Amino acid sequence: MRFLGELDQRLFTRVATARLPGADPALTRLSRSADHGRLWLGAAAGLAALGGPTARRAALRGAGSLALASLTVNTVVKWTARRPRPLLDPVPAVRHLLRQPRTTSFPSGHSASAAAFATGVALESTRYGTLIAPVAAAVAFSRVYVGVHYPGDVLAGTMIGIGAAVLTCRWWPPRQVNPQRERPPAAAPALPGGDGLVVFVNTGSGPPAAPLPASTLLTELLPRAELVECAPDDDFGVLLDRAVRRALARGGALGVHGGDGTVNAVARAAARHGLALAVFPGGTLNHFALDVGVPHVEDTAAAVVRGEAVAVDVGVAAPLVAPAADADTAATVPVEFLNTFGIGLYPELVRQRERLEPRLGKWPATTVALIRVLRTAKPAELRLDGRPRRLWLLFAGNGRYLPDGFAPAYRPRLDDGLLDLRLIDGSHRLARTRVVLSALAGTLGRSRVYVAERVPEVRIENLRGTDTCAYDGEVLPAPGALRLAKRNRALVVYRPAVPGNEIAQQARLAALVARYRGRQRGG
Repeated sequence: MRFLGELDQRLFTRVATARLPGADPALTRLSRSADHGRLWLGAAAGLAALGGPTARRAALRGAGSLALASLTVNTVVKWTARRPRPLLDPVPAVRHLLRQPRTTSFPSGHSASAAAFATGVALESTRYGTLIAPVAAAVAFSRVYVGVHYPGDVLAGTMIGIGAAVLTCRWWPPRQVNPQRERPPAAAPALPGGDGLVVFVNTGSGPPAAPLPASTLLTELLPRAELVECAPDDDFGVLLDRAVRRALARGGALGVHGGDGTVNAVARAAARHGLALAVFPGGTLNHFALDVGVPHVEDTAAAVVRGEAVAVDVGVAAPLVAPAADADTAATVPVEFLNTFGIGLYPELVRQRERLEPRLGKWPATTVALIRVLRTAKPAELRLDGRPRRLWLLFAGNGRYLPDGFAPAYRPRLDDGLLDLRLIDGSHRLARTRVVLSALAGTLGRSRVYVAERVPEVRIENLRGTDTCAYDGEVLPAPGALRLAKRNRALVVYRPAVPGNEIAQQARLAALVARYRGRQRGG
């Protein structure tokens, strides 16, 4: 240890006495800007505001990693090591910080925060991580250069930061999909300029502060496409039928711009008429579009022009009993779903999670929603494949969701022919408390309260204790008995063989927005 201490001191002296042209004011300001994580929180805000879905996920993971690293350093490690700060004698006065830190030296909190944020961002996107990493490295180096840390402090902080970012993957795995390997291509017509494509545009979907009207963006990317716009006061079904008839007449494909509810309705129509579907993500969450592999409108447009597509499964929930004369029609018609189906407390869980997810992210929103719902919910009684069960939650995903534990986030493929069935058993003592604690500890997969399996179909009978079911975020009356199954590879969806560069896409979108606003001012 003495040798390491002496080596640390020699390295500090070498850096402190080094002369780097122009570096003194720049590194001093950079070091100050990272106080209390301000630099990284600002970077996260910029990524979330200016980037696409990948950038927002990267910003959220980076901020979460930073918080975990800062908590570890400032509440545990610093008060255990209590290493004094270096002497400032060899450091030129021009580099001295105006306010010298008063905490102990080991480890470097600034380095931990920088490494945590950069690693968290890189786990979601190597491109964004490449942009952040040099700045993070400069912040870490600056802490030695301005004389407030030894190199060993910086190294230890960096390792803690990297570890904190990697630890977030235990609860929230990064979205890592290889579409070329996991999703074989399907036949779809190539439509240059969108010629033959009819897009159903739900103008009421998506965030209210969209930078461009959907029609303007689609016309710019696919000038030959025909748009059928549906405002909130319009008749959704009538306009959708019109869009389908036009797509059939033109011999092309059917498109949709909207959220998951709109996509589900248009997808059912496309599958029923044998039309390829172009999904232009225009909702708040866009679960299906992200899982297919079209996070940006430009991705879908490129796939339409080149005729690149994949085939995906469609889930079906079909009632098993003949309807009574006075039965609710919605409870007697088979339901097709692209993403998820659920009964029990799932409908209320869906409503609460959807409200929280834009602010908290998938896993935190699901956790908070589940805790809220479990406080007042009652388990449902049913027979599952002939076995009596008492369940708090039945979740069925159209394809295997990851992670395997508590908060299903995404699907690496949508053509596996399986339902992802997840149950929370209500027959165990303190089941609600146990499932929440297991979820927070990341051990839900080993809990007796939680059951997860992949099956091609499942029968649900004698359903009691709940009168609703939910599919793809929509809530409907629940039948007393139903069969959940799959229509394998029943829908062809446009998706590029090679994902687009989100940074370049966002730059092109910004240029398009600037031109559009210029025309608005000039017109």
